[in-house]
Amino acid sequence: MSETEEQGHGKVPRHIAIIMDGNRRFSRKLMLKPWKGHEWGAKKIEDVLNWCKEYNITELTLYAFSVENFNRPKKEFDFLMKLFKDNFDKLKDDKRIYENEIRINILGRIWMFPKDVQEKMQQIMEKTKNHKKYTVNFAMAYGGRSEVVDAAKKIAEKVKEGKLDINQINEDTFSKNLYFDHEPDLIIRTGGEKRTSNFLAWQGAYSEYFFIEKVWPEFEKEDFVMAINEYSKRQRRFGK
Repeated sequence: MSETEEQGHGKVPRHIAIIMDGNRRFSRKLMLKPWKGHEWGAKKIEDVLNWCKEYNITELTLYAFSVENFNRPKKEFDFLMKLFKDNFDKLKDDKRIYENEIRINILGRIWMFPKDVQEKMQQIMEKTKNHKKYTVNFAMAYGGRSEVVDAAKKIAEKVKEGKLDINQINEDTFSKNLYFDHEPDLIIRTGGEKRTSNFLAWQGAYSEYFFIEKVWPEFEKEDFVMAINEYSKRQRRFGK
């Protein structure tokens, strides 16, 4: 489990995850096409990266696209695929990614995306794979239950091939076969809903949650700081 540390800001989480909810509702407020809110949401990510650096939060996990999101209307889906390609291209060429040694990971069933989107994902992961200072995980074609199922399949395959004894299967073994085994200290959900929506079903078991009414494009630094301050007041017992 990740640690927290005192840094002049009080007790600060080292790993934050965010369920970025409310882009389409934001569009409707502005009387725009429903999918246009995703553009605003993508721009907000850059702000959050800057805030994480300021507070020395070394890992950020963003719920960007769920398995269920593949059922979105075609116009919206196509818009999102272009948005993903453009933004991964932009990230790949952003000198700050290299100056600050930010590693980019994509977590999920990447094979579900169109080939050209997969290529952009692989490029940014390959170019940043040796960066060790900060990590940004994009959960895409992601579902917490899907992740558990995929991990179970990997473990079953290893047992079948004789690479793993069934008696060696425990929580640690299972964690190592997930898309990633880092556990966030704090999970923030925007948009007013108070549910986990199949996000980090395993890794988030002991995370602290912070729910905020504002939709994702409206999320500002004061909200980010409020979440950290709220986290700093809590005592994490991990079931003890």
